[in-house]
Amino acid sequence: MTLIWPNESWNVMDYSKHHTLSLTVDPFNTDFDKRWSWMSLGRTLLNAAEQHAKARGFGMYDVNTENLTWVLSRLCVEIYSMPMVWENVNVTTWIESIYRLFTNRNFSIKGDDGKVYGYARSIWALIDYKTRQPQNLEELYSDNFSIYLAADEPCPINKQSRVKPLLDTDWVKDIDTEYSDIDLNGHVNSIKYIEHIMNLFSINDYKDGRNLKRIEIAYMAESYFSDKLSLYKRDIDENTYDVEVKVKRDSTFTDRINPVVHPETLVRCKLFFE
Repeated sequence: MTLIWPNESWNVMDYSKHHTLSLTVDPFNTDFDKRWSWMSLGRTLLNAAEQHAKARGFGMYDVNTENLTWVLSRLCVEIYSMPMVWENVNVTTWIESIYRLFTNRNFSIKGDDGKVYGYARSIWALIDYKTRQPQNLEELYSDNFSIYLAADEPCPINKQSRVKPLLDTDWVKDIDTEYSDIDLNGHVNSIKYIEHIMNLFSINDYKDGRNLKRIEIAYMAESYFSDKLSLYKRDIDENTYDVEVKVKRDSTFTDRINPVVHPETLVRCKLFFE
């Protein structure tokens, strides 16, 4: 199957390589310290990505008509200083590259005066809605996609590192997935994982000038409503932490009486404080 974008249903297409979402940090999207919350930041990044794709004919609505959907595979966000309440923020996104099963999308987060708050990297896959298998982007997009690539504008932050599997002794708590965790794809929203992971820390960990500077997340599998998630945390040093989220779902039987449950890894994450 070859999909030719821009979608002919769009009368007005945006052929520019960048898209900027501008907003003011309002009081209801801040944390206790009047800083823009990481969850609101995360949602804004995803919204900017969708607006960029939608204006060019390959947004969620367009790919859904072909029984496809975009899923986030990797997200890395590095913040130099978090915007405060009432500050104006401009989130600009562009696509750096596309290769067979994934595409790299970057973001800058700046103020009206050009102040750089931070940058983000992300990797996305386009999957079949029913089979959940990734699609070959080079074949689907033919040559039309190349006009949207900004390959000459790399993201200045480092690519994310690898997180080693955590041990049972690193277990912190279990949580149930509930109504507010689920998104339009029917699985736990990628930003909800950030919320659950940040809640592994006390409010005191975010006080007295201590800030979360960088978060790296690898989304490895999907979870669904009523799943029980197990969260694990390992202290690497006083400012660096590894986190893993697992789910116990299917059983493998070594015999007919004693089931052996193998937890499946959903997310691995590394957090850097300063």
